[in-house]
Amino acid sequence: MSSENQKKVNDLKSEGNKALETSDFEEAIKKYTEAIALDPENHVLYSNRSAALTKAARYLEALGDADKTIEIKPDWAKGFSRKGTALCYLNRYEEAASVFMEGLKIDPENAQLKNGLEDAQSKLSGPSGSQPLGNPFAAPDIMQRLEANPKTREYLKQPDYRMMIQLLQQNPNSLQSFQDPRIIQTLGVLLGFDLEQKQADASEDKDSEAMPEQTSMPSQRSNSNSQNHSNSVPENQPNSQAQEEKLKGNEAYKKKDFETAIVHYDKAIELDPTDITFRNNKAAVYFEMKEYDKCIETSEEAINIGRENRADYKLIAKALARAGKAFMKKEDNDSALRYLNKSLSEHRNPEIQKIVQVLDKKIKEDERLKYIDPEKSLEAKTLGNDYFKKGDYPNAKKHYDEAIKRNPDDAKLYSNRAACYTKLLEFNLALKDADKCIELDPKFIKGYLRKGSIFYAMKEPSKAAQSYLKALDLDPNCEEANQGYRDSRMAEGNDPEAVRKRAMADPEVTQILKDPAMQLILQQMEKDPKAVREHLQNPEVAAKIEKLMECGIIALR
Repeated sequence: MSSENQKKVNDLKSEGNKALETSDFEEAIKKYTEAIALDPENHVLYSNRSAALTKAARYLEALGDADKTIEIKPDWAKGFSRKGTALCYLNRYEEAASVFMEGLKIDPENAQLKNGLEDAQSKLSGPSGSQPLGNPFAAPDIMQRLEANPKTREYLKQPDYRMMIQLLQQNPNSLQSFQDPRIIQTLGVLLGFDLEQKQADASEDKDSEAMPEQTSMPSQRSNSNSQNHSNSVPENQPNSQAQEEKLKGNEAYKKKDFETAIVHYDKAIELDPTDITFRNNKAAVYFEMKEYDKCIETSEEAINIGRENRADYKLIAKALARAGKAFMKKEDNDSALRYLNKSLSEHRNPEIQKIVQVLDKKIKEDERLKYIDPEKSLEAKTLGNDYFKKGDYPNAKKHYDEAIKRNPDDAKLYSNRAACYTKLLEFNLALKDADKCIELDPKFIKGYLRKGSIFYAMKEPSKAAQSYLKALDLDPNCEEANQGYRDSRMAEGNDPEAVRKRAMADPEVTQILKDPAMQLILQQMEKDPKAVREHLQNPEVAAKIEKLMECGIIALR
């Protein structure tokens, strides 16, 4: 990112923070959104927008931003705090408690996470401390959920329906007095199941991605009086001839006679152009024929017909998913991801969710690989070195970051950034880069020297000494390694605990100290220092005492 854009991001973030402090939540959301457009991988921006969305009572959107925060920076505890908070506002306390616990694994002393966990667990008043059922009409996201469902979306346009929802939000016990079928349907949507779902949909063949639907759904619900059904046909009953053609198409599909199947589905569409399943089945055939452009085109027609005729949202989701899979076959992953996400917005199919996760990772990995350019990496490294020499470590780190993105397999870049992190006192990050440097090139002595200097700065002289020893294995004449080893040993001598830890890591020392005879000798030496002369007459005992002296376990005066 250019320095100009970085300044814009920082300015927008500051403006968003000020708006949030003054409770102007919509303005804060706007500023953070503009900043994210410039820097879409900045986890802090998503975290801040999540906070603003929570304050604005837009909890589902807040949850989405919290998820994005965790996706970008999974080792940052605040992302889990944001997600847990959004889940609590959505009354999803069981999930919230789990999220807070995940966050505490990263930062066990985080007060926000601890308080959030305590609050979430206090709300788990169901059996065995489970999520209480509560009032489904009192959920904060009820209107978003009703808007997302094609059936209840239409109901919301009716004033009397909205009034009933408001009454049920205030008094859920009044549900028994409502016999309106719209309310029964709404209850099913809120509890996560479709009370009008057709049996055929449940028996759908799950082994074939492109298997045509076996049973058509009416394009609209009949409002005919059930008492007069004996002598009349509901006006929206599926055209029987069209259904016969569809069944013939299904049979041809099973026999892999795709051309014949297309002919029958076209006849069914001609007889009943309002039924989404005919086009869905036709698209499935094109998918099997590997005619992916025709599959996409037919799926688009199915989606439009479905929306016009208020088809079951699962059928629309299926058409969107099939178009997405066709785009995947065409290796147009961006379009595929867009259609699959649209499918999930209609119906949360677990299988499609898994595909989306895999595809999203693949797209990011492809973008990462496309970004690799060793020449531009060298340019960024040179700029980083210049800033490092000037003592401008934040800018040096920024350029080293860019260099690593451009050439992630260059061990020297991680060594340089480790030095930068050390200057910034970010020792854990520095250590991580030093380890990565060694992993990429175990023969690169600078990696061990960096690691030794980091441990020394962290006041862990024993670990520093071990790192310098590994550097000396590569080059016994390295002056920096020799000096680092001497300094570490000297610092270790001033820290008895460090000496003990290093000594106990030596199996020979451990064996000597476990020897009952040596334990008795050491006790005698402690009580009577003159006794050591007698024991030193025994060559075997003398060798063991000398080993303990070398390790700093004992000292003779």
